[in-house]
Amino acid sequence: MALLTIVGKSRAQTTLSGRVLDNRKLPLRGVSVGIKDGYDGATTDSSGRYRFTTEEKGAQTIVATSIGYKKIETVVDLKGGPITLDILLKEEVSEMNAVVITAGSFEASDRKKATVLNSLDIVTTASGNGDVTGALKTLPGAQQIGDKEGLFVRGGTAAETRAFIDGTVVNNFFYSSVPTVAQRGRFSPFIFKGTVFSTGGYSALYGQALSSALILESIDLPEQTSANLGVSVIGLSGGYQWLDPKKRWSAGASYSYSNLWPAFQLFKQKQQYEKVPVFHNGDLNFRVKTSKTGMIKYYGYFSTNTLSFYTPSIDTPGYLDRFAITNLNMYHNLSWRESLGRKWKMNAGFSYTHNADDVNSGLYTNGHQEAVVPGFEFKNFVLNRKGDFANAKLVLERRYSGLNALRFGAEYNYSKERSDIAYPNSSFSRPLVDHLTAAFAETDLYVTNDLAAKIGGRFEHSSLLGTNDIAPRVSLAYKTGRYGQASLAYGTFYQSPEHQYLTAKPIVGFTRATHYIAQFQRVSPGTTLRAEIFYKAYNDLLKTFSAYGQQAAVSNNGYGEAKGFELFWRDKKTVPNLDYWISYSYLDTKRDFLNYPYAIQPDFAAKHTASLVVKKFLTKWKLQVNAAYNYASGRPYFYIAYDPSTQENRFGDRGITRDYHNMSFSLNYLPDIGRKNAKSFAVWVLSVSNAFGANNVYGYQYSYNGLRKEAVTPPTKYFVFLGLFLSFGIDRSDDVINSNL
Repeated sequence: MALLTIVGKSRAQTTLSGRVLDNRKLPLRGVSVGIKDGYDGATTDSSGRYRFTTEEKGAQTIVATSIGYKKIETVVDLKGGPITLDILLKEEVSEMNAVVITAGSFEASDRKKATVLNSLDIVTTASGNGDVTGALKTLPGAQQIGDKEGLFVRGGTAAETRAFIDGTVVNNFFYSSVPTVAQRGRFSPFIFKGTVFSTGGYSALYGQALSSALILESIDLPEQTSANLGVSVIGLSGGYQWLDPKKRWSAGASYSYSNLWPAFQLFKQKQQYEKVPVFHNGDLNFRVKTSKTGMIKYYGYFSTNTLSFYTPSIDTPGYLDRFAITNLNMYHNLSWRESLGRKWKMNAGFSYTHNADDVNSGLYTNGHQEAVVPGFEFKNFVLNRKGDFANAKLVLERRYSGLNALRFGAEYNYSKERSDIAYPNSSFSRPLVDHLTAAFAETDLYVTNDLAAKIGGRFEHSSLLGTNDIAPRVSLAYKTGRYGQASLAYGTFYQSPEHQYLTAKPIVGFTRATHYIAQFQRVSPGTTLRAEIFYKAYNDLLKTFSAYGQQAAVSNNGYGEAKGFELFWRDKKTVPNLDYWISYSYLDTKRDFLNYPYAIQPDFAAKHTASLVVKKFLTKWKLQVNAAYNYASGRPYFYIAYDPSTQENRFGDRGITRDYHNMSFSLNYLPDIGRKNAKSFAVWVLSVSNAFGANNVYGYQYSYNGLRKEAVTPPTKYFVFLGLFLSFGIDRSDDVINSNL
């Protein structure tokens, strides 16, 4: 748009002058204003003013250009004399300068590595133990839970956080549950190039997660052909990646074997192990470039593990509880991204999971002979649980001017689970089959580089539950300065109840949560500051009835809320070769769900959590020193008893655990750093968990009648890991140094 005022009489020369303003009516400096395809022109000064003289005559096109703004062309009739031409430039929305909507999510990718944790950050976080979710627990929003696997986020259960790889759902992301022992994630951090940990308000492209989404993107083609070998006190690993010389495709495979017997000999466990945990893991992958921007990727994973142990029985003193499990898990992921031309893009994906658990539980004498105690027959059982899960997803994207875009698509989830359980005097089977379909749409609207919105919605239908949902989602972001921005997010999220509580013909529907988030973020070179407040309203939570240690869904009458604020600060700039971050979360939450008599703070939620992570690279010694301190205030514990007189549940014994403290250290020695043109790369790793031996208590477990209780504590106070990892054919020294490994 241009504003034109012409003053004066015709002369031999024409003098053009005026001001150039932005769309906020502020002066723009350094704007080029001149005659198109001519030599006459000028540049605006600090007040946005320009002035030049020309001998051109007749209708001429005046052009105004400036980096970051749309070019303006205005036709002016030059007849001699002075002409005043004021120009208004509109900002050009560009990816480099535009605000990024971040409310509720931490993101790490090739473009946004300053924001959160990349793969090297994850494996070098001392308290993370090389696990993706272990490292994410040092970020605000995540709870420090040590007796159950999963990410517990902002008052939500572990089941309310879902993981996605290349856009599709990952079922059984963690190893199968073991009583009072948290299991780690199945996948290596090094297979991922991008991570989005969304603690709320996430995109409409993802669903079936009431509290949080962990969105992972696998790597593309490797840099070159390479091999790797790992040797540690608990196992061996090795792998090979081959890259086509023309870099059109690649293929690879890896295998690892872990046996915890040596570690358990050094660090005695609380459990009496009959079979120590043994793991066999393998994977296959291939990646094929289909065009300059298109790629097909496949990743396949296989795992099997076994263990069994005894613990003193709290229900029947003098006896032992035995738990044994054999797990088989397979996961396959196939994805295809392609540019379709005319600003259209496609992302398609398919994933399949097969998981089988064979569980044996029972009462045993101290001589390890099985016993059946009257009244406690339900403790002796054999459970065979099998599940097959498939997920297919198609996303189409249309780009418009600037960064404006429209995305839409559909998703299909198939799940088939069967549990066969046999007791001494009875048995039953529970088959569950669900076809869950979804459609979604989302648009990115960039008004300017400083103001953007993401508006979307999602529709879902479950054949098992016979119910539908419509989930609107809205996010706004405003750039407050060169490095700072403010964001708001609102969204409704639905999730199917956990299948373990459902019968073959469930009488319940989706659970629901509504998120409200406000965030300020400042990301400058080397530093990141985030502050966020949130409120979540839970509705239609599952209520259950308990019988013989089992819970069955009876209604969606549960409810709750979670509110709080979070802070995150990371600094890689102030001290050379030093990287540290500090996080703090305050959480005020209550919920009435499952068999709770009324709404209280759940036993997995601490009001205060904090982490300090420090990484120092000592170049002279080729050594990185890592330390992490994790803190959480005490969590509630309680016993829920059924009162036959009122036919209602009630809280019995209640209390708060002691505060949680964990100080961990790790050392990484890199002897190959500084070696010119190295064709191999080695890393020695030594890590110590809970180095100061804090007596942490995760909660309390009660006897069946509630008369006895005992603390749930870690299997061992300390854990030490020592390993050597070798890479052949590629030198990763620069990666290590540049990332402050």
